[in-house]
Amino acid sequence: MIARLIGKCVSINQNILEINVGGVVYSVHTPNAYVFNQYLNHELELFTEQIVREDSMTLYGFKSLDEKQMFKELIKVTGIGPKSALAILASSTPSGVVRAIEQEEEGYLIKFPGIGKKTARQIILDLKGKLSHFDHDTSHHEQSTHDVPQHDASQEAMFEEAMLALESLGYSKREQQKVQKALKGKSFDTVDEVVKASFQILIS
Repeated sequence: MIARLIGKCVSINQNILEINVGGVVYSVHTPNAYVFNQYLNHELELFTEQIVREDSMTLYGFKSLDEKQMFKELIKVTGIGPKSALAILASSTPSGVVRAIEQEEEGYLIKFPGIGKKTARQIILDLKGKLSHFDHDTSHHEQSTHDVPQHDASQEAMFEEAMLALESLGYSKREQQKVQKALKGKSFDTVDEVVKASFQILIS
């Protein structure tokens, strides 16, 4: 099993990163590839989970160990596949998911793409009381960003990339317009900041 990748990010396409590790390029599915824009053509570290099925072998990558562990917990739930688990992690944080589960906040969970009331209830039933091992302060798990240039695209370009990220996660044009209206006039330094602000609006 491939547990971690350290290599150069050579391509970013919706929710897939291509990572060159010693001349071998791995295709890695991630919750939101656009948050890695500042790593394009630079080295990064991903915590990975490999899922092998009869007709496929897929690699999933995460910025922190907690994200990876939450992904593994979510896909254990009946009705939750890798795609839904990625959508949840793209829209929230592991600590936010834990809090929603422990407090039985179905309304919070059903705001994620592809999660209905029945599935939200199943998540709570299957995982409540079983996530105490999560470290809610994940700062020491995050990969190093030293010497990595920040994304310096214009505000318009950053908003366009952020909307593409929302679309790839299943958010409708109407929801994208809601975000654009709420964030109109605000300034951001990176696409990551725009995406995170968008998710806060969509799940609030």
